[in-house]
Amino acid sequence: MLARCRFQAANALRPLTRTITCRASNFYTDPSRNQEPEVSTSPDIPPEQREVLDRALRVDQAGEIAANWIYRGQFAVLGRDPRVGPLIQEMWDQEKLHLEVMDKLQLQHEVRPTLLSDVAKAAGYALGAATALMGKEAAMACTEAVETVIGEHYDDQLKDFELLPSSHPSIPLLRDVIKEFRDDELEHLDTAVEHHSQRAPAYALLSAVIGGGCKVAIELCKRF
Repeated sequence: MLARCRFQAANALRPLTRTITCRASNFYTDPSRNQEPEVSTSPDIPPEQREVLDRALRVDQAGEIAANWIYRGQFAVLGRDPRVGPLIQEMWDQEKLHLEVMDKLQLQHEVRPTLLSDVAKAAGYALGAATALMGKEAAMACTEAVETVIGEHYDDQLKDFELLPSSHPSIPLLRDVIKEFRDDELEHLDTAVEHHSQRAPAYALLSAVIGGGCKVAIELCKRF
């Protein structure tokens, strides 16, 4: 029952359809757009709004660093598995794109990166490798737990971003990027469930520990 409720709650975050045909992240990955104001300028906003933006991007960049190292750890253990290896590689490739875009957003808006980036790398790799060593289902349970928290986190961020001025072209684009990444993360969650995450040993405990750890990490990266 607990697993079903968590899965339903996460799915409730997902829009019914993906209506954007051109991914917002393309603005940051297409070199021909490098000089456009949406990706090269930052709004002149009051300190309280700047703090909302800074904290959000600092956490998001740190989260994508951790996600990359989680998948790196999982792939080190399960990369040669014919069923799970390609799946992990596909999700990892998507996280690499997310990190590339977050790095550019951090520079665009002149946000101080987290001081905990090395911790995020080490903890992410350890978590990915440890759950993979427990088995394929545990690796998928790790993905499900992480992506559940991240999906909720991105939804909360979108509410906070309503405080930012839409008059500056970077802000509507930023909202679209966050929506895109949220939907990507929830697709990873769906993939994990489809590949039997809930059959992992001590599934409920494993999910609670990983999810709780993610929430603590989010709060730490906001401050440091």
